[in-house]
Amino acid sequence: MNKTWLSVIIAAVFEVGWVIGLKHASGILEWGATVIAIIISFTLMIRASRFLPVGTVYAVFVGLGTTGTVFAEIILFGSPIQIEKMTLVAVLLLGVIGLKILSKEKKKEEA
Repeated sequence: MNKTWLSVIIAAVFEVGWVIGLKHASGILEWGATVIAIIISFTLMIRASRFLPVGTVYAVFVGLGTTGTVFAEIILFGSPIQIEKMTLVAVLLLGVIGLKILSKEKKKEEA
């Protein structure tokens, strides 16, 4: 895995943080952290799209973010585990993995 894909994964982790923040933030510090997570998340995703196909970057970003959010809700907030939901998350991850495998990096025309 190269560092461009690593930045997409890190962006997805920050996406999980800001999505949870939007739902659960109640104080100024929590809202501030949510805004910072949004900025970091989108900055990393946009930078990665300079070197990877933008559609693939966005699909992987959203897929990993969605998966992470589902698992965070289960682990951190005690949401019930539903077989149907887990099956759909597995299908989503298969699609994300397939897109990553099929994508090719853009040549670095500008450094």
